[in-house]
Amino acid sequence: MSLLVKICGLSTRETLQMALEAGADMVGFVFFPPSPRHLSLELGRDLGRQVKGRALKVALTVDADDATLDNIMDALSPDIFQLHGKESVARLRDIKQRFGRPVMKAVPVATAADLAVLPGYAAIADRILFDARAPKDATRPGGLGEPFDWHLLENLDLKLPYMVSGGLHADNLAEALRVTRAGGVDVSSGVESAPGVKDPEMIKAFIRAARASQESSQELSVR
Repeated sequence: MSLLVKICGLSTRETLQMALEAGADMVGFVFFPPSPRHLSLELGRDLGRQVKGRALKVALTVDADDATLDNIMDALSPDIFQLHGKESVARLRDIKQRFGRPVMKAVPVATAADLAVLPGYAAIADRILFDARAPKDATRPGGLGEPFDWHLLENLDLKLPYMVSGGLHADNLAEALRVTRAGGVDVSSGVESAPGVKDPEMIKAFIRAARASQESSQELSVR
């Protein structure tokens, strides 16, 4: 199965174009005002048009209400909602039914106890995203550039597709994939020169490293 690569927090036409040309499978757009990657609906509409079906459009929200999601649907028409807050299992079900889109639930991880929520979410979500748990005083739940202990996922028995994020960059993603056996990687701060400022060359390097890691693992499985 092909490794999914998601570049999240894109906010300019130039960096989005680089992500698309380099072969990103998913491009993420953040609709959460406290984030340095937050987009206006107008910019989201403009960038969404630029994608033109070359990758899946992911709308990242944090505990958004229906009115906010309605506006995002109108502007971006996302392929997937990434729910990065404290949304309940019931809320996931409501969003899927109301908007008719797959949902990817972010699960913050710091200890093995954090995985206890998985059965509930896995019954409704279409995909799980494991991210590092933010410090208690953080103003946002992700995009902080810190990894979690990937070994917590080593013996994971999850029938649902899952991705890893949190502190990933071109130099450590191969190890993250080796340990977690995840089907996808998600990067934001790991391809930035400053918070919210994507670097086209770092985007290219990350995707190149992801593809190289995939080829390497495929060769090992054939031997």
